Amino acid sequence: MASPLRIVALGDVHGQWARVWAALRAAGAADATCEPTPAVRRGGLQVVLSGDLVHYKDAESYALAAGTERFDASDPKHLRRAARTQIRELHRFKAYAERSAGHVRVILGNHDEAVITGRYVLGTRGGLEHREFCPEVGGLPLPDELAAWFATFPRTLALADVHFAHAGPLPGMSHYDDFFYGDPDTKRWWRDKPELARQTGHRFGVYGHTVMPKGVHVDREHGFAMVDALAAREFLVLEVTGGTLEPNVVRF
Repeated sequence: MASPLRIVALGDVHGQWARVWAALRAAGAADATCEPTPAVRRGGLQVVLSGDLVHYKDAESYALAAGTERFDASDPKHLRRAARTQIRELHRFKAYAERSAGHVRVILGNHDEAVITGRYVLGTRGGLEHREFCPEVGGLPLPDELAAWFATFPRTLALADVHFAHAGPLPGMSHYDDFFYGDPDTKRWWRDKPELARQTGHRFGVYGHTVMPKGVHVDREHGFAMVDALAAREFLVLEVTGGTLEPNVVRF
């Protein structure tokens, strides 16, 4: 009989590292010093992040990271400060993941890919462009070791027959091209076309990309969960025992 497995799924980060660490501690996946716990290193507890490690979601978060009352995206000093704050936290999480014996994984998000390829300049809903990693306007490039780490993130992951992807279940939703940014389904499929989740052939799917302001959304009928809910202080735990799978939402 297969050993029980617990999978902790956290939504898009966007610089919310204090909440990431709080969630990991609440899940028993990290200790007080940001080290993976024995349960993680043994593999009975595994962690998956839905991606988008970089880029804050609003001007207030940028201001806090830059140590200023008001963030000015045209000021190179503000851009560099915002980049350095993220770089420091990315190094900390990278070290945590590397000490997890391969049991902490990150899905490649569209913001992560935008930083390492430079193909798109993304922005907040308020119109603030994410340029802190653009040296041509005074920002800092993502360090080579972090860019190389980002490049190892899978676009999709199958773990215990659970499908993990950043935006949704269809293959095209994991390729961040003009179609991805122009197709409303990448944000709305979970509400308008939930039946798409069954097309993966997996027994359950876990996705991010779309903010869930009321907390993690679990659709048991169609077999998926939307986990971009760190701002609501929630994450998903999947309890896998033999042929059974039980999704539970945890508030921290």
